[in-house]
Amino acid sequence: METSTSLPATMDSSDSFENLKQQMEADDLIRVSSFPRRRAVNKKARPRRQQSFGREIGHAAAETYLVTSLSFKLLGYLGVGYRWITRLLALALYAMLLMPGFLQVAFQYFFSSQVRRSIVYGDQPRNRLDLYLPSNEDGLKPVVAFVTGGAWIIGYKAWGSLLGLQLAERDIIVACIDYRNFPQGTISDMVNDVSQGIAYICKNIIEYGGDPNRIYLMGQSAGAHISSCALLQQAIKESRGNSISWSVSQIKAYFGLSGGYNLLNLVDHFHNRGLYRSIFLSIMEGKKSLEQFSPEVMVQDPSSDKAVSMLPHIVLFHGTADSSIPSDASKAFVDTLHRRGARAELILYDGKTHTDLFLQDPLRGGKDELFDYVVAFIHADDKEALARDAMAPPRRRYVPEILLRLARRVSPF
Repeated sequence: METSTSLPATMDSSDSFENLKQQMEADDLIRVSSFPRRRAVNKKARPRRQQSFGREIGHAAAETYLVTSLSFKLLGYLGVGYRWITRLLALALYAMLLMPGFLQVAFQYFFSSQVRRSIVYGDQPRNRLDLYLPSNEDGLKPVVAFVTGGAWIIGYKAWGSLLGLQLAERDIIVACIDYRNFPQGTISDMVNDVSQGIAYICKNIIEYGGDPNRIYLMGQSAGAHISSCALLQQAIKESRGNSISWSVSQIKAYFGLSGGYNLLNLVDHFHNRGLYRSIFLSIMEGKKSLEQFSPEVMVQDPSSDKAVSMLPHIVLFHGTADSSIPSDASKAFVDTLHRRGARAELILYDGKTHTDLFLQDPLRGGKDELFDYVVAFIHADDKEALARDAMAPPRRRYVPEILLRLARRVSPF
């Protein structure tokens, strides 16, 4: 018989939420100095890596401690029921099968001279971002601001390292934005963090060789939900003439990968998948807030007409075999955007799961339809970049095919 542990009754009040967040922020605040910035106007000004091996190991240990401590705090809220035990075991086996790839990516993440880790963009815990810089410094580069997933509770900027490394090889700068997870913060904190991270990128990316007029916003899973909320909220603020820290006009396009955009339709689905209703509603700050943080619902509001017209081109990607977030979630959002006159398209991948598009396929190397589409979209107006892409060598394989297939079978996602 399955058992689960609900949140304490004291978690129902907004005051308790605030106290919890303050406690978590005090516990988990890690002060990390930002790396020197790269100025594209002068190659000689490019910072050299001066970190010692011991310093790098210490940084890796600190990052690992942060993720581990948050995971144990999360388990305190989830309880230890049969469903969670089986999922944790499946996750452990899944990670072991993909470990050859994870270790290679981790080595590049910590020791590559093209990665700038934990750049501070705000004053809250987890207000950090990682930059992945192309080795070619000629001219200003397009930029992808990426927000990773993690069910709003285990998201972490390093989860986007494989994407960042591979796009950097195609002369695209990637900025992976970290944000507070539950129980450090709730959904409004996450959206505010991401919006602040986007503002930092818009204002400062030119100092790292990025083009502030070619910024693309991308989110995956929960990160797709959070980033789309940030984009829509910013458009609404801008349409009403409110003070803003960045403009929606600076975003050339939005890419949403395997996201959920109408929380009202997903509560029961997540509950049946193990993200229990009590916890999910706590993350989303109560049932009344579900509409406020559902982009599909937000764009249907007649008062958002002007905001919808300001949205950039939106492209949603989803696998038809995704059981974590059904592909119907993306289809319904695109249909709603079309009815409201927004530019949007949906690209479905037959038989692909929640992790195929973001993990297994990139680790497989070679040709990848989603990766190739994103690169071609970003380089559409740059003939020289398109020519270089056509001549680019196949992406490297990180994991043997047999391990990838086994991992797909045991994946808990």
